[in-house]
Amino acid sequence: MEKVPRHFFFDDAFVEQAYTDKAFPIGEGQTISQPYTVAFQTELLNIKNGDKVLEIGTGSGYQTCILLELGAKVYTIERQKVLFERTKIKLGDMGYKARFFCSDGSLGLPMYAPFDKILVTAGAPFVPKTLMDQLMIGGILVIPVGDEKVQIMTSLIKTGADTYEKQEQGAFRFVPLKGDQAW
Repeated sequence: MEKVPRHFFFDDAFVEQAYTDKAFPIGEGQTISQPYTVAFQTELLNIKNGDKVLEIGTGSGYQTCILLELGAKVYTIERQKVLFERTKIKLGDMGYKARFFCSDGSLGLPMYAPFDKILVTAGAPFVPKTLMDQLMIGGILVIPVGDEKVQIMTSLIKTGADTYEKQEQGAFRFVPLKGDQAW
């Protein structure tokens, strides 16, 4: 995480706050997660060099950069066109190479599946079956699940074609996941 300059992802009005452990607005009703949350979700994924990772909710691109620094091959989806365009350019200018998609993240990217890891950076009312189906056996899906006010960080390990081991990791607050398989 120390390799990724978090202040690059902030509007000028908030740049002095870039290294505090808080979430901040990035426009379009979205936020950049606090560093603790980014680190926590990343640790749950147990990224290995070369892992094919689907990230749902590109946002500012901060989490995308962390995943890339760990050696992941990142496919990232952002629903908000303004954020998608801004982040794709910013990360390219910083030298980061991910595959960017502007679409409904709750549907994932079935044409590129299966994925070793899937990370959802927005709160969902349930774990979308579409995402579970895109995980390879032995893969890990990390998603905050709950209502629009508080979610439980949930990780699923795919143990068979339709079997999963579920672990719950504590309460968090995320912006809501929007889409056909969410709110």
